Parts: sequence; structure tokens; C-alpha cells
Amino acid sequence: MKILGLNKTTLLDYPKRVACTIFLGGCNFRCPFCHNKDIVLASDCIDEFSQEEIFAFLKKRQNILTGVCITGGEPTIHSSLPDFIAAIRQLGYHVKLDTNGSNPAMLASLIADGLIDYCAMDIKNCPEKYDASVSFPDSPTPAVYRFSDIAQSVKILLSQPCDGKNGFSYEFRTTLVKELHEEADIHAICQWLAGANAYYLQSYAESDGVFCKGFHAHEESVLAHFEHLCQSYIPNTHLRGVS
Repeated sequence: MKILGLNKTTLLDYPKRVACTIFLGGCNFRCPFCHNKDIVLASDCIDEFSQEEIFAFLKKRQNILTGVCITGGEPTIHSSLPDFIAAIRQLGYHVKLDTNGSNPAMLASLIADGLIDYCAMDIKNCPEKYDASVSFPDSPTPAVYRFSDIAQSVKILLSQPCDGKNGFSYEFRTTLVKELHEEADIHAICQWLAGANAYYLQSYAESDGVFCKGFHAHEESVLAHFEHLCQSYIPNTHLRGVS
């Protein structure tokens, strides 16, 4: 397991907590609009953190931070993730997991064992357009996943109580790309996720680290329309990161 990034303080990545964010290298998806290409490919051009460095930092910040967000890449491709999270929890931290939902067995185990307090699952597109949203023809390596696993992870999260009494909460989120997401796709996604605890719509932003350049964001008026549309299925739907 490569640790390829550490954001030492964030007020955005973990709702209602002052947290840090740990980036794990490697991913089984090749989303063309992903802006973490080097982390996804676990590139040697990124300096790696040792676990000793990470835990030394977490011990030092115990009186300042209350949460740790684990993201990637895709964290659940690493079999050692549960042990890594367990060691973080022993320091008293709440843990949030960002995932693409491709490993439902690990997700279910992490929830059942009380290792994560919050999960943010990325929904790349409606079921019919998933392949086009998690891979691209010129990718150096193909995406490796089964859509049935994505669907199972959605079911796992939808089955969680929304009252927070079990100490666990979750959200779904979609990065909207003009070339990939049309209104019909938004309807299909919301029908799939209907009844979810929370759904966030994020606008695509071009960056130097993106796999494929040339994608565009929807106009803010369109994003607002999509937000209103989603709220008829999932009342707790909001735009995130849109001015």
C-alpha cells in the first residue's frame, strides 16, 4: 500500500470535522476526467510517505484533528486497509472512507466492524453509461471492475439507517461532466439512488493532473436545474464546490 499524499488539515473533506486526508496510490478505474492521474497510476514521480511518518503525524495532531479521510486512488483495492484503519481508530480518530464502490465485501466488513464512521461513494454515471465513465480507449491499463459490485455497494449503503443511531453515515456524489452527463442520465441516477441519505453534485474542473483534457463543466444554471431535479428523488441533494 503506497501512501502518496497527506493534506494535513481540511475543513471540506470530512463533514463537520477538522480532519486530515490521506491519499492511497492505485486505482482499478481509469475515469477520463479524474484529476489524480499520478495517484491512480501510483506514479514513482510522487514522494511516498511511510506509515511511520503518518502515525507520527496523527499522534502529534490528536488534540487538533478529530477525523481522518482516506481517499485515493481507490483505497479498497488494498487488502491491508482494514488493519490500517484499525490502527488509526486506536488513536481516537473518526474515519471517513472515499470509495468507488468496487469492493462491496470490504465495504460491508468495514461498516459491520465499526471501522468507518462515514463513507462517500462516487457514482460515476447511470448504469448504462458506467463503462464510458470509468475507462477510455487510450488508457495505459484498462479499468477492472464488475458493475454488479457497484450495484451491491449502493445497496449496502442504502440499507444503512439514516437516523445516525448506529454512528455511521454516508453520501453519494457525482462529478458532472458536460460531455458525459445529460438530463436523462441524472434522472436514471436518481431513480437508482432514490431514498439515499445524501447526494452531492460536483462540477468538473480541468487540471494538469487529469487523464484526458478537453472536458467541460456544465453552466451553473444547468447545475442548479440538475440539483432541483435530484431533490424530487433525494431531498438532501446539494451542489458542492460551486460558487
